[in-house]
Amino acid sequence: MGVYDSFHINASGMTAQRYRMDVIAENVANANTTRTKDGTPYRRKVVTFQEKQNPIAAFDSVLYHAKGKYNRFVGSGVKVGGYYEDHSTDLTMVYDPSHPDADENGCVYYPNVEIVTEMTNLIDASRAYEANATAFNTTKQIALSGLEVGQGGA
Repeated sequence: MGVYDSFHINASGMTAQRYRMDVIAENVANANTTRTKDGTPYRRKVVTFQEKQNPIAAFDSVLYHAKGKYNRFVGSGVKVGGYYEDHSTDLTMVYDPSHPDADENGCVYYPNVEIVTEMTNLIDASRAYEANATAFNTTKQIALSGLEVGQGGA
């Protein structure tokens, strides 16, 4: 694994966490949206991550290296696998007969967005982003120190 591989891995982590923060912000912004385009309340969205596939590190290649003298695994980083709407958490039902989206019983269904959960997830994503940024900067400093070693004897 080279220095540039480390840069790509950290950059992929930062990109994935930034996307996660964007989706969390969308959830918070729609915490009170009782009607979307399809007429239903907004549903909380959850981001999924998956390993970024390296075309060079196919299974047979990894197996070959595992059997050989040098047991090395080539990491490629992370990517956003997508997002899904959370249907496992129930919508919040509130009695408000004056609301325009109230049903025949006077109940309004609000999104399944919990602000405390979203803020906790936002802190988690922010710290993961910062960790990737720190690792990126550390790798950069190591690379710069390596370049300075070559200039020392002149």
